[in-house]
Amino acid sequence: MNHILAIDQSTSTTKALLFDPLGHLIDQASAEHRQIYPRPGWVEHDPEEIYTNTLKAIRILLEHNSAYRDHLQYLSITNQRETIVVFERGSGRPLYNAIVWQCRRGASLCEELTQAGYTDLIHRRTGLKIDTYFSASKIRWLVENDPQIARRLRNGEALLGTIDTYLIYRLTNGQVHASDTTNASRTLLYDIENLCWDEELCDLFHTPLQALPQVYESRSYYGQTNLEGLLEQPIPISGVMGDSQASLFAQRCFNPGSAKVTFGTGSSLLLNIGSKIKYSKNGIVSTIAWVDLGHPTYAFEGLINFSAATISWLKNQIKLINSAAETEELARSVEDNGGVYLVPAFVGLSAPYWQPEARAAIIGMTPFTDRNHIVRAALESIAYQVKDVLELMVAEAEIPLQYIHGDGGAARNGFLMQFVADMIRYPVRIPEFAELSALGAVYCGLLGTGQINSLEELNALPREFHQFTPMMVEEQVQKLYAGWKAAVRRVL
Repeated sequence: MNHILAIDQSTSTTKALLFDPLGHLIDQASAEHRQIYPRPGWVEHDPEEIYTNTLKAIRILLEHNSAYRDHLQYLSITNQRETIVVFERGSGRPLYNAIVWQCRRGASLCEELTQAGYTDLIHRRTGLKIDTYFSASKIRWLVENDPQIARRLRNGEALLGTIDTYLIYRLTNGQVHASDTTNASRTLLYDIENLCWDEELCDLFHTPLQALPQVYESRSYYGQTNLEGLLEQPIPISGVMGDSQASLFAQRCFNPGSAKVTFGTGSSLLLNIGSKIKYSKNGIVSTIAWVDLGHPTYAFEGLINFSAATISWLKNQIKLINSAAETEELARSVEDNGGVYLVPAFVGLSAPYWQPEARAAIIGMTPFTDRNHIVRAALESIAYQVKDVLELMVAEAEIPLQYIHGDGGAARNGFLMQFVADMIRYPVRIPEFAELSALGAVYCGLLGTGQINSLEELNALPREFHQFTPMMVEEQVQKLYAGWKAAVRRVL
């Protein structure tokens, strides 16, 4: 039986995963990469380290599962979105650190464009807001601040792409410079109605059109790879998708009104709004959920910059915890948050506030406060942000919800998932396999290679999930949420 290899390249970790032909996980291996903070508000990754870790994770996985090495059907890729890489044509050598989606170095440029009146044009073409979360301001910053990179992009010596593009280029030895529609739609350069790069926006952000990748559907064929000699025979690359859309696809949110939230470094709430674009007036972005056989499906997306990243901050920056796994026990060890609220505006606040200059704060501490209250407040902040975004999305979409799907690493935290259900007042369904981005890419590959013929066949595959049902009384929900709103107002 032919099995499937997947790469899940996230903000903090690169995973290699092995699936059986029906999408059941067999094994996985991972490698973390460094978070580079050159200045306050700036975030970078080393692309070479990411690529090395990709091969390292795959090598470890194949060593542990050597029986499958010669029986791999294809490779799928899912990735952190919006992060941009500039690299040398031919060699694929990075010419600058990857500028991460969290990075705020383009804030002044975005403010300049907003003041110049480009908000409506960009929103109508891309579905997005003018914000440094997306890729274009990072590209223009590079062009304006590194003359050598600007020259090499203009003369064709350098290429641009999101992480999927960079990995595909390296894995195919420079033969394929490509991206998929879900990643392209996150750049502020892609027309999501006409499904093409927008020349006017490329000019606005000083981005040479010839430096951008070809854009294909997620199920498309993206060339072949032997993984730098790890395989004797090359395998096709099929099933490429940005991580948030991939998890929406894996959760089988194929119908309008179905929604999911990914609890990752940041959180992305996606609500399927169907085959016609709708535009929000209140800070919710519209995006491509996927394009399949020429037919686009669109989604509303609410973006949260710092979600599980707040837990990483507790661990790595202020050493309050030793591992993310212990946060559930610590949060349960106190009766409530003790009046403490943590507003995780470490790189600003995204939807529905869109305040890039806001900064994080812990509010409400007294002599009674201990680390357990702060840890609990950090977890609770994730749920409050989800409530902020979801209420706005549902109101604007005018589509009823019955429940919401959840996934991502933090979805394993039972305290957090129950608190989310209590806050949003909808049941939260968590699949037994919570890391779904890779599975969504694999599902696209199953369609692309003809192993599955339709979305209906995908939807018929068996699945199991655990449901968290709202239990907190409404009065307590409103009291806690009012405290959150007050804390946010103080930060703003």
